Amino acid sequence: MDNINEELERQRAKRKRVARMKKFIVTTVLAFMLLTITVMSILCYQVISLKRELRELSKQVYVATDVEDSSEMVDDSILDDVYKVDDIDNIAEEGDIPKVYLTFDDGPSSNTENILNILDDYNVKATFFVCGKDLELYGDDYKRIVDDGHTIGMHSYSHNFGDIYSSGDAFAADYTKIHDLILDTTGVDTKYYRFPGGSSNRVTSTSMSTFINYLNEQNAVYFDWNVASGDATSQAFTSEQLIDNVMKDVVKYKTSVVLLHDASNKNATVEALPGLIEALQEEGAMILPITDETTIIQHVNVVQ
Repeated sequence: MDNINEELERQRAKRKRVARMKKFIVTTVLAFMLLTITVMSILCYQVISLKRELRELSKQVYVATDVEDSSEMVDDSILDDVYKVDDIDNIAEEGDIPKVYLTFDDGPSSNTENILNILDDYNVKATFFVCGKDLELYGDDYKRIVDDGHTIGMHSYSHNFGDIYSSGDAFAADYTKIHDLILDTTGVDTKYYRFPGGSSNRVTSTSMSTFINYLNEQNAVYFDWNVASGDATSQAFTSEQLIDNVMKDVVKYKTSVVLLHDASNKNATVEALPGLIEALQEEGAMILPITDETTIIQHVNVVQ
């Protein structure tokens, strides 16, 4: 009888151990699942928060990493693949000789000399929409742009979206600074302007009509672009991809204004420039600087 009781006790003890083990396993699995759900929830929240922060950051000033000039800007536009100008009168037809205007925003920079050398090698003239930079570092670059026969235009003095677009007075003050810097440095009374972010930018809460009307009062004309190289996003594309991005669109238009950037971190743009020029020449394109005779390309061309 004692043996039977002992055996029963052992079986009961075994069942208790198994039950405890099952309970432990179930508890562990549930805890793991709960932990996983918690971690996933936290990650989802962080992803959403990061997306929100990125949207906010896209509205901020784009500050360059050039150690020579901490005010140099990058990522000039978030609009490369957003705004496509579909002007029916500018659609290319068979037999048209395309006119292509290479435009460089954000300079001068440590890459300006390289860009100018390449343009000189190919005897090509372009347009530089410049910002306000340290004249001790970049004064000669402003002058050389003009001396080499290129068109110089304004791209704001500070390139600080928050300041420039905060009010009509702020925009006017910034306009005056960049206009006078160019005039005093090069002798050119330029009237060509490119809005930081383009005239269709989504950064300013002030109606663009405020700034457009001011430019009209100054007899200034603003140029946007209808062909984007994609170099607004730092290191997003290789030089070959930048060329492809341009070439797939220039064939669509009689007049193509190409958005490129002159900044210290745009090495791919510099590397792409010779191949881009050669590809355009093979297509029979006329590569020209912006003048008063250039077809005006604008994203927003009416008062809002």
